[in-house]
Amino acid sequence: MQIYIDGKWLARKDAKVSVFDHGLLYGEGVFEGIRVYSRRIFRLRAHLERLYRSARGIALDIAMPLAKLEKLVVEAVGRNKAEDGYIRLVVTRGEGALGIDPASCPAPSIIIIVDQVAVYPRELYEGGVNVVTSPTRQVSHEAVDPRIKSLNYLKNILAKIDARVANAHEAILLNREGFIAECTADNLFIVREGKIYTPSPQDGALEGITRGVILDLAGQAGIPASESRLTRYDLHTADEAFLTGTGAELMPIANFDSRPIGNGKVGPVTTKLRGEFQQLVRIEGEPAWSEDTASQGKKYKPKPLVSGA
Repeated sequence: MQIYIDGKWLARKDAKVSVFDHGLLYGEGVFEGIRVYSRRIFRLRAHLERLYRSARGIALDIAMPLAKLEKLVVEAVGRNKAEDGYIRLVVTRGEGALGIDPASCPAPSIIIIVDQVAVYPRELYEGGVNVVTSPTRQVSHEAVDPRIKSLNYLKNILAKIDARVANAHEAILLNREGFIAECTADNLFIVREGKIYTPSPQDGALEGITRGVILDLAGQAGIPASESRLTRYDLHTADEAFLTGTGAELMPIANFDSRPIGNGKVGPVTTKLRGEFQQLVRIEGEPAWSEDTASQGKKYKPKPLVSGA
């Protein structure tokens, strides 16, 4: 494994950051999780554009052109000869003094890790996951905009703990008004009478890349899809429901708060969209590397950002 840290390619055992890095001390930074399918980096440009938006949201100057960072990510995939994998791209505030003033950090730190991807067992994609409502609430827009994908994931972790305590696979976070925001690491969709609904960013949903792809695929399939304010009632009365995310891809929900969704089985809309998504990720774009260009990733051609991503 070769990991990129601030201009150097390092083995895993040598890849270290300073204990004075404000990403470690205060959770100051942003990140992206990106998938590699059949050597193809899925929606890299969309992920990078969201990364730069998140950085601007916390007044963090990445100080590297997006195009250059894009090439570094491609190179990382090539150096690690990733066939199918997961990229973790991290930008921290950088090393500074003890104290929360970011002015003490002269330069951000950029980290690129390419590793194997941890996926849900196949039987869950066939039967669906169990989801519960977490007592942990989504952070308010009055504090930090949930669209910022920051290193501070404490609320998500607490909600994941809530799910584990309840013997569930995932947990839903509500916003302070009681509307559904998102899950611990995924977006949420419901299906009712052939129409798809998903929470909007205004209610605390992350503008997920996979979320945007699913909205596009639904449109191409002629399935009405829209953002909507959703409550627990909408999940309890849905015909189908599913999660979307970089790691989960498209995961059906079987039960919510111990009640079955619909008939408790994976529905036709969920099945159709998952099939379309699986086909797309294996054919979109060109391979990021070949045996001749493994260290340069010269063949990668970014896909334009899709609407809603």
